[in-house]
Amino acid sequence: MSALAHAALPVARRVDSARLGRLAIASLHAELACAPKPGLVTPFDTGSHDDMDAGTFLRSLFALRHYFTAVAHAGAADAPFAQLRAQGIAAEAAMLRATGGINTHRGAIFSLGLLVAAAARCRQQAGQAAPATQVCLAVQHWADDFAAAPLDASSPGQRARLRHGVPGVREQAAAGYPLLRELAVPTLRHALHSGLARDAAMCQTLMQLVAQVDDLNLLHRGGADGLGWARQQARSFIDDGGAFAPGWQARLRAIGEGFVARRLSPGGSADLLACSWFLLQQEDA
Repeated sequence: MSALAHAALPVARRVDSARLGRLAIASLHAELACAPKPGLVTPFDTGSHDDMDAGTFLRSLFALRHYFTAVAHAGAADAPFAQLRAQGIAAEAAMLRATGGINTHRGAIFSLGLLVAAAARCRQQAGQAAPATQVCLAVQHWADDFAAAPLDASSPGQRARLRHGVPGVREQAAAGYPLLRELAVPTLRHALHSGLARDAAMCQTLMQLVAQVDDLNLLHRGGADGLGWARQQARSFIDDGGAFAPGWQARLRAIGEGFVARRLSPGGSADLLACSWFLLQQEDA
């Protein structure tokens, strides 16, 4: 469906692109606000980063506020991937201008952008919100196109992916985000339904991701040894009860001290956490 055809639809059938866009920004803000997060930026500390803080992330979010609405509109209009990619490239440029060249949300621009577009496309077709699993699988609609798009071989994530022979976000997207469908979203849903507060549920989900994901940010910063150490710390946290156990915040802060000492930051897992929160929130929006 073309953008013109989408604009001509009866109001009752139009997807509320602005609402999905606001949910995306709110999901990234929820990830930023979540604490404690080992090695990651929170409102209270900069983790393993000396070039960014919470203010940097907030400037990035402000710069991205129109992108997610635009990509939702494009998804609802069944736009080709070339249009989604152009919007993503423009969003990345806006992010870098806002942050003085610091990469705060490049991974989220790709993954969350695709999921927002897929959620809007599902809504347009069904006339209602889609379950998280369906939205993840709907990303495969563009798989052939984004798999063929050029890569930035100079980016730290791509260098780590090639050096260590692990899949990246494109491979995850092409497979319909199995890490989200099978791990992150079920973990987050269970934690919330079990009565954990938002921050606790998100920390539980983050550590489940760190325990199992080939996080390219961890590989870039610490190599295979750093990734293995981070995974072991996360598994230990989960095995000891995770965010369901008394005193979990103090334990996670202690783990965070080890991440900072090793300059490790699970940024890829953080992106997936934000995507998971969006996927759950859009089900009821």
